[in-house]
Amino acid sequence: METAIIPVTPNMPVTPITPTDNSEPLNSEVQPNKRRRKKSIVWDHFTVETVGDGCIRACCNQCKKSFAYITGSKLAGTSHLKRHIALGICPVSRQRNQQTPDSKAGNATEEPRKRYRATPGFANNLFNQERCNHEVAKMIIMHEYPLHIVEHPGFIGFVRTLQPQFNTMSFNTIQGDCVAMFLKEKQSLINFISEIPGRVSLTLDLWTSNQTVGYVFITGQFIDTEWNLHCCLLNVVMVPSPDSDSALQQAVVSSLCDWHLENRLFALTLDQSFSNENINGNLRALFSVRNPYMFHGQLLVGNCFARVVSILAQEVLWAVGETVKKVRESVKFVKTSDTHEETFFHLREQLKVPSTKDIFIDDQTKWNTTYDMLVAACELKQVFLCLETSIPDYKIAPSIDDWKQVEIICNYLKLFFDAVSILTGPAYPTASAFYHEVSKVQLELSHAAMSNDPFVSNLTKPLKEKFDRYWSDCFLVLAIAVVMDPRFKMKLVEFSFSRIYGEDAGMWIKIVDDGIHELYLEYIAQALPPPETFMEEGNGGITPEGNGGIIPKTEPPEEVYCQEVSHEDVAHQEVSHEDIAHQEVSHQEAAHQEISHQEVAHQEISHQELAHQEISDPEVPSQDPLISIGDGLSDFEVYISEISGSQQMKSELDQYLEESLLPRVQDFDILGWWKLNKTKYPTLSRMAADILSIPFSTVGPDSVFDTERKRMDNYRSSLRPVTLEALICAKDWLQYGALQNANVKPEF
Repeated sequence: METAIIPVTPNMPVTPITPTDNSEPLNSEVQPNKRRRKKSIVWDHFTVETVGDGCIRACCNQCKKSFAYITGSKLAGTSHLKRHIALGICPVSRQRNQQTPDSKAGNATEEPRKRYRATPGFANNLFNQERCNHEVAKMIIMHEYPLHIVEHPGFIGFVRTLQPQFNTMSFNTIQGDCVAMFLKEKQSLINFISEIPGRVSLTLDLWTSNQTVGYVFITGQFIDTEWNLHCCLLNVVMVPSPDSDSALQQAVVSSLCDWHLENRLFALTLDQSFSNENINGNLRALFSVRNPYMFHGQLLVGNCFARVVSILAQEVLWAVGETVKKVRESVKFVKTSDTHEETFFHLREQLKVPSTKDIFIDDQTKWNTTYDMLVAACELKQVFLCLETSIPDYKIAPSIDDWKQVEIICNYLKLFFDAVSILTGPAYPTASAFYHEVSKVQLELSHAAMSNDPFVSNLTKPLKEKFDRYWSDCFLVLAIAVVMDPRFKMKLVEFSFSRIYGEDAGMWIKIVDDGIHELYLEYIAQALPPPETFMEEGNGGITPEGNGGIIPKTEPPEEVYCQEVSHEDVAHQEVSHEDIAHQEVSHQEAAHQEISHQEVAHQEISHQELAHQEISDPEVPSQDPLISIGDGLSDFEVYISEISGSQQMKSELDQYLEESLLPRVQDFDILGWWKLNKTKYPTLSRMAADILSIPFSTVGPDSVFDTERKRMDNYRSSLRPVTLEALICAKDWLQYGALQNANVKPEF
């Protein structure tokens, strides 16, 4: 029903407006002025009254006070009416509430009730116990809640308040749901990894526990078909004897079999803090077997970059331990007392120190917090020097010489902090990014070790010795990785080596150049067709097997061995990969042989024709007295084809190295560049994908600055190994990857 508005004169009695009972449809003149039915709760306490032409007011049923509602075409709304009732402005309502504060019955005025609009379709959603169990399992995995939380009375009461139909879950039920979610995500990841065209590199990290049981965290790193770099936790393997020489080897073998990576391992990175020569020897032997063609098993990175830098930072802090302790105690003296902190703040204002940093107490398990504390305190050293005059109890102020030492060590701590900061970003960096940071640290420590300042030289010489061992172990892999960056190639290696090695730089540059060509040859060898086998048929028949080529059953005549062997002949010789790697052809000559399946398949002379030529009659000297044939330009065409063929002999690697460098752009996408150029460099791009995915750190972003090895807590150590692995791995997959949605076929 619609409410009609009847104009009245001032002398006319006010009459409440009532809806009309007329059910007939409104005509076109009345319909535009109709108003919808009033739904606000305030109309339980107000009555609409017409007091003049086009003026309608709302009258309170309690105090009879009138409020503006409609004036002409303006609508005042109902907010002020709600406030009149809800805030106790109405005197009658307020008086009644004071007399009967607890009374809710009768005509007592209540606060206007809010009317909630139901979500469309919500009422039609039926309760699903299975879905609830799935969400609880996901919550436990993502936030590392204990599995027993489902049996806690507080959790049960909370859930039943939300949904009375929810059936409580037992420890075994939620454990099974978590493992089932883990297995589902794992199968999706296995399917995803099986489609990548390249190889997978692994990292090993060892956690300890109070039960003397070790846990090996195995992480895989690879580049997918869309040239995206992925870093996924693959396994958490419990090892009863972590100090055993074969513990890590068994963990790696188990992981390779679990993820079907027996023949796809490229590089292996571990932490030297828990390894020794025997462990490295066992892993290198395993690596040579699992990856025999890749650098003869040399792609074993024996040190974690983050751990190496963490050790160097701790060495710096230990070298001036007494000075660092004075600064820490001074900061604690200020921060643990409100009076001291207020005095410190007033001194800072009086001295007008320009620093905007605030001092704080460091966490000694994170060396970067100690660095930040020292930087902040060093900028406020003037305040600390004057604090003793304001607070007589302050007797631990560092001296001026102490502050000079703090400034020096902060310079080197900043060098280390900047170097490992690339590991703290949301995305894991490519291998080429590590070369810049590692070579910079190597150069700076080499320069500092020769300083005329005895404090600096004594501080940095031990650091240089430790970092030299890391540099000698990783420089080749690092240099090859940066060569894959089209902004630098070999030029950056030549430049940085000349600064690091001086006059001996040429020898080390040659090692890198030979190494990258050797690795490229191994990728060329992988592209060669497998050796062909032949079966005899009848008395002299020859049956080819393999790619369709034929070779006579009998030994070829001696003249054939004296002939110049073409590229096609080399491609079809029965030689193994080892034979190719040890040919008398030098790296430079072999690198210029671009042997591909397409070239072999599209030879101008088929294998049958070649075999026929080899067994044909010996050549008979021509009796033609003229050396020119036809118009005399046929030989010219042969000459041009020979020249063109020799120009196309350059390998992809040499072509890539000879091209000019790209401009150095800060936000350059190296993987995007290789994705665009993979058709131009089909073999080299495969090599680049594997090299750029080599990991140089075994720890996650939250553990880059750790000073202690990770330790498994007692609760997790009490879980079954499969449950523990499910909880940790599933969290990594749910948090950092949605790989199950990717369904892209390889394009290499």
